[in-house]
Amino acid sequence: MTNIALMLTVLVVTFVIGYHLISKVPSMLHTPLMSMTNAISGITVLAALLIFSHETVGLFSLMGLLAVALAALNLVGGFTVTERMLKMFKKDSPDYPQDQ
Repeated sequence: MTNIALMLTVLVVTFVIGYHLISKVPSMLHTPLMSMTNAISGITVLAALLIFSHETVGLFSLMGLLAVALAALNLVGGFTVTERMLKMFKKDSPDYPQDQ
């Protein structure tokens, strides 16, 4: 039971630290930072899949499945948002505000 408590403690601590770090990032640096976190999420998905290649049981399997699903969602959503933000800087984009 101590392993589960340790994992949940790490999860909560990393969530709090991550929230505080991201909330302090200036908006100019948000897109490059988002691209980096997308790469980290990709590494997380690969690491979780490697862990799933070994036999896991019970709660660990459920936590691993949740980790893969959330990291994959972050990966896809992050790249989608980044692509949309970058399209705003193209002059031929309909989302780009035209000077009048």
